[in-house]
Amino acid sequence: MFVTRNQDFVSVVENVFSEGELEPCKTAVNGIVDDLAQRLHKGGKIQNLYSDYGFNERLTMLEKEFPAATILPHKNMTIPQAFRNIWASEKLLNIAEQLIGGDIVGHPVWNLRLKTPATQFATVPWHQDVGYLENDSYKVHQVSVWIPLLDTDQENGCLEFAHRGHKTGRVGEHLCCYKDTWYVWIEEEEMKQTLDIDPERDFVVCPVPYGGIVLFNNLIPHRSLANTSNKIRWSLDFRFQRPQLPIAFYGLKEGVLFRSSEKPDHVIDWEPFTAVVRGQAQEEALSGTKMDEADEFDSTMPGPWMGKWRIANKNRHVEKFLKWQTA
Repeated sequence: MFVTRNQDFVSVVENVFSEGELEPCKTAVNGIVDDLAQRLHKGGKIQNLYSDYGFNERLTMLEKEFPAATILPHKNMTIPQAFRNIWASEKLLNIAEQLIGGDIVGHPVWNLRLKTPATQFATVPWHQDVGYLENDSYKVHQVSVWIPLLDTDQENGCLEFAHRGHKTGRVGEHLCCYKDTWYVWIEEEEMKQTLDIDPERDFVVCPVPYGGIVLFNNLIPHRSLANTSNKIRWSLDFRFQRPQLPIAFYGLKEGVLFRSSEKPDHVIDWEPFTAVVRGQAQEEALSGTKMDEADEFDSTMPGPWMGKWRIANKNRHVEKFLKWQTA
């Protein structure tokens, strides 16, 4: 039975998935980490495969030898079948249909979040999801679903939301890019002035048990907290919207149609979606070169959203973006 904790900005729905339903996702994660370990070892970047470590610790051990180990999967990951099964599950699509109607497309921006303990790459600052998309996204009601692959709380880096932050319907002025990451961020003062947020009253930490999900819209400011535990916090996030509305992802990749009210017997066609690797498409569009010509261990993550906001902090990701823009 679903247990829902509703507020006017976010819904936590417990007991959506059983352990058995999510176990294939954890197996897929282990496969991704093993593939990464094998590539790093073959490339001479690490001396030990750390095969004795599992889901909770192995990536952390890889990161000790190669600090950017958590970044590399973001650059070239294709969506495993286990993740597809969850994203396109009847449970999630039925929930999405209640929120946006019977025509549902999955947005090309999906993520496996690799939050190792005390790693800044995985601590995401305050932002609105539309901050990463073209301005056409501002008129799109997009539903995000966040799915942890273990119990999450404030210690291991759950999400925190800015209550009422979507009420104005505005998009705050974001900055680029946060510390040594590719993330855009929004200052608390900007949230107060533009989005009518009171930090002392409106910031809400949102723990979620394993098997539960969080639902929120693309205007609500949120962040993920630092992982101060001794285990990796893994999570998935997917997005749903109506197919007739702009995808607004810089023309890099289209979504995947999950449901059509005109064709109740619609069969999901994953092939066009999986044929385009998002990270590869981003870099090829910005650099004008093929991804396979680049260093496979390059851990920079330049993206088109960097050209949308004021550059308030130059780091290696931003420097590469600016270099490509002036080439």
